[in-house]
Order: sequence, then C-alpha cells, then structure tokens
Amino acid sequence: MLEYGLATKDDIEELIQLRIAYMIDDFGSVSEVEKDGMEKQLPSYFERKLGTELIAFVARDNDRIVSVAYLHIIEMPANSVLLNGLYGDVLSVYTVPEYRGKGLCTTLMKNLIEHSKKLRLGRIDLKATDDGYPIYEKVGFKEVEARYRDMRYEL
Repeated sequence: MLEYGLATKDDIEELIQLRIAYMIDDFGSVSEVEKDGMEKQLPSYFERKLGTELIAFVARDNDRIVSVAYLHIIEMPANSVLLNGLYGDVLSVYTVPEYRGKGLCTTLMKNLIEHSKKLRLGRIDLKATDDGYPIYEKVGFKEVEARYRDMRYEL
C-alpha cells in the first residue's frame, strides 16, 4: 500500500541513497570520489535543511521510500514579481525503477504544488528532463520565456 507524506530526519540515510541513485540515473554513473563526496556532505546538509529550506515529498511502500521530489525554498529580496521574496525550486525528482509509470511523481508534484500554495510561494521553478517533462506539464508547469540568459562562473 503506497503512502504519501513528507520525509523527516529519520529518513536521511534513505534520502542519501536515493540522491545517489538519482545522480546515477541522470548522469549515467558516478565515480567513487563523487559518491564518497556526496556521502560525506549530504548527512549534514539534510540534518540542517530538511523540513525548513528543503521539503522532501515522498511515496512509501511498506515504509520504504520509493519516490521523492524535493522543494528547495529560496528567499530573495522582494521585487515586482515576488512581493514576499519567496519561491521554490524543484530538485531531484526520482522514482525507483520498478515503481515508474504508476503515477507516483504526478501525485508528489501535486502535493508539492499544494504545499507551496500554503507557504505562499510566488512561483515554483524546475529544470525538466525529457522523461519528466510530460509529468510537469500535466500538473501545470509551463516553459519559461526568459529575457535573461542563464550564465554560470565555475569556481
């Protein structure tokens, strides 16, 4: 029986393993150095951020997390678009392979959207993979026409 809810700090070890599985799924593999780095950083990160700046929406099957979607809550100075300065960024949506195609991500995303409304976030952003795009579109996400270009400076 599937149950939907929020992850707690008791779930950190399982969230770490799912994050690594997500990275392998998204990038094809992770090196031992990358895996070790994630296993060292993630416990502290989840301990500090989970439940406040990072909300993990999960689907469980017999107490095992089989699907997860993260909402990273970001606060910035208010502007004409975000009057309260709050918005969300969706991260690392992942479903264990044998549970895919059963609507888990759709339900998690609907739950994430409803939670975001309660938090009065001004918007929710995400970067969609080709696999995830139809799910996000189905729950109401739209492609963004930006007048700015994404840029990055790697350190």
